[in-house]
Amino acid sequence: MSVPQFFLGRQPIVGRQRELVAYELLFRTSQDNQARVEDDVAASAAVMQHAFSGLGLEAVLEDKLGFINLSGPLLHSDAIEVLPRERVVLEILETVELTPAVVERCRVLKTAGYRLALDDVVEFTEAQRALLPLLEVVKLDVLAMPPADIRRIVAMLKPYGVRLLAEKVDSVAQHDLCMELGCDLFQGYYFARPTILSGKPVQPSALQLLKLLGQVAADVETSELEESLKHAPDLTVHLLRLVNSVAFGLPRQISSVRTALNLLGRAQLHRWIQIMVFAQQAGSQSAADPLVQTAAIRGRLMERLVQQLQPEEVPLADRAFMVGMLSLIDALFGKPMQELIGPLGLEESVRSALLTRGGWLGSLLQLVEGTEQAEERQMTELLGPFTGLTPDQLNLLQVEALAWAAKLGQEERD
Repeated sequence: MSVPQFFLGRQPIVGRQRELVAYELLFRTSQDNQARVEDDVAASAAVMQHAFSGLGLEAVLEDKLGFINLSGPLLHSDAIEVLPRERVVLEILETVELTPAVVERCRVLKTAGYRLALDDVVEFTEAQRALLPLLEVVKLDVLAMPPADIRRIVAMLKPYGVRLLAEKVDSVAQHDLCMELGCDLFQGYYFARPTILSGKPVQPSALQLLKLLGQVAADVETSELEESLKHAPDLTVHLLRLVNSVAFGLPRQISSVRTALNLLGRAQLHRWIQIMVFAQQAGSQSAADPLVQTAAIRGRLMERLVQQLQPEEVPLADRAFMVGMLSLIDALFGKPMQELIGPLGLEESVRSALLTRGGWLGSLLQLVEGTEQAEERQMTELLGPFTGLTPDQLNLLQVEALAWAAKLGQEERD
């Protein structure tokens, strides 16, 4: 059969220190009609094969594990053998009835070397008890439980030695409770969505970077940029390291700020300052914080989409990159978007996209935001204004952006 069109979503799973541990991959086949069971299995298998073989495992997962959802039919199907056992965790959906046949199938998969997880646990049942010795991870739906129930279920599960993953964490209170109870892994809006991360103290260097961002946008003289960097030596060192990295393919080492600025050019400098704003304020490298990484991916994906849809519009691609990168700046600084972008001298199309999701760039930003959740109906609607862009093309560009962000993080670590 031909590979179906699909949407690829990727949600970070982090450890207790907010370090990236894995991604949950969300696949949608974009079929309007109700698929038969065997069609569901075939389509899911084709999507997986396409994602891991066609798109590239390293681009999708980097060096992390991938959590893959399994429906009942897919769990029993040989199709899951296309998945590399050393790189995935098979996540048994809550809709799967935990019959003796399912337990036996899980036993076979575990013997074959696959890691198993149980999704959306909100109660502790006898059927789950039979499965627990075969599981590596149990995912707790903390959004669906009051704190007392979370405490009770964690206490029941702890003796079994499984890793507990708190999912759908969307508040400070939920996060703190699950940390207190000893949960090992975390997933949810709290780690990547702008409405949750608030009130974060602003680091001085990040404020300097915002000033630099405004200066570059205003196209000030290089001497003014040098003067600003003199007030932030840590940023100067970071900038020189980045310029000296393989990212730029420069033929020689850079020994001065002015040389670095001249060789980079304003467009490249603009992008790297945006990336450094996030990396500095997050207190980590872009590959180490989901919020920073999401911002970098958004910027790159928006740029690539413009290059696909309007290849002759080079300035528009640059503006699109800025919109994507700055779309999470309110989450990063814990301040209103309007207050933060006011001093930056942004073009009206960029301001409108950031503040109200208005205009063509605003619609493009909504499309990119939609890829982070990959809800099928929403994605189909968001694709509407962009005639000629198929789900497969969108996903290929998304994976390119993921690979670009992964390379960026690797270069910062080297």
